[in-house]
Amino acid sequence: MNGTHQHGTDHPAPTGASGDGTPPHTDRGRPRTPRRAGRTALAALAVAALTAAAGCSGDSLEDEGSGGSGGGKKGSLVVGAAGFTEAKVLAQLYKQVLADAGYPTSVKTVENREIYEPALEKGTIDVVPEYAATLAEFLNADKNGPDAEPVASSDVDATVAELKKLAEPRGLKVLPAGKAVDQNAFAVSEEFAKKHDLTSLSDLGKTNEKVTIAAGDECEVRPFCAPGLKKTYGIDVAGVDPKGVGTVQSKQAVKNGTAQLVLTTTTDATLDSFGLVLLADDKKLQNADNVLPVVNAADAGDKEIADALAKLTDVLSTDDLVELNRKVDAERQKEADVAKEYLESKGLLKK
Repeated sequence: MNGTHQHGTDHPAPTGASGDGTPPHTDRGRPRTPRRAGRTALAALAVAALTAAAGCSGDSLEDEGSGGSGGGKKGSLVVGAAGFTEAKVLAQLYKQVLADAGYPTSVKTVENREIYEPALEKGTIDVVPEYAATLAEFLNADKNGPDAEPVASSDVDATVAELKKLAEPRGLKVLPAGKAVDQNAFAVSEEFAKKHDLTSLSDLGKTNEKVTIAAGDECEVRPFCAPGLKKTYGIDVAGVDPKGVGTVQSKQAVKNGTAQLVLTTTTDATLDSFGLVLLADDKKLQNADNVLPVVNAADAGDKEIADALAKLTDVLSTDDLVELNRKVDAERQKEADVAKEYLESKGLLKK
């Protein structure tokens, strides 16, 4: 998501932190599926470590994030960012729109959801850019166990409703989702698409071509990967080449023709450089991983905060995310600079 934004699905993280197209965090699930064993203990240790750090460092989560709900003077806010490009860009976008609304705001990069979600509950982080389906399944598994019935679906409204049920008892407020979505996606080479006249996964299923999928080895059993492609689209999956989700090696395999399909994400900014194109998920196999803000309800539950973030949510698109990721990963621009340029171009910052 894939890194993890990890859902309980197959989805990879977007290209990013490594800068080479390798998913920065495979706990993002879709592979973002979180490593749940020992999660509670890990979370407790993580929060303890963050709290300890707050006590001995000027970069204090507690100090920076205490309160956004104050009366006259607006309290400071801490935006959490997972350790991959897209999450860092989103965090900068959030930071800058909140600062523009008058909130002293900082960004704290925390490697994965297992660490930042407990910190968000505790209030040492106040705001996090999230992915609806991934977070819903993460909280579902935490509450009901790894074998819990899935609550996320391809219906974004239904998925967000389920997410709210799980988040609110934890003191979290889920703000509205936008149209930007980062979810599992499958790509083929431009040559293969042209040869078989493909624009969608349904088109691929109708060809009866045997295809090898370049992905993680878990693709063989996860319902949103090989089994789902077979069941939903009738695609004849000959096998999985376990080169990883959205990695350079996987994309190169499809480019070279040793595999025909690669599992990546809808916001992968490197596909053009490999001569690859996405096929539309026209039967909605994948869950609704729309981007949305999640806040600590006590410290950052104000309407003014929600309104500031909504201005961004309402305009941000999937194509925008692709371009923002590309500027960071391919052009080596800084996340803060890319975010500022985008917000200014959309008229979201006061002159």
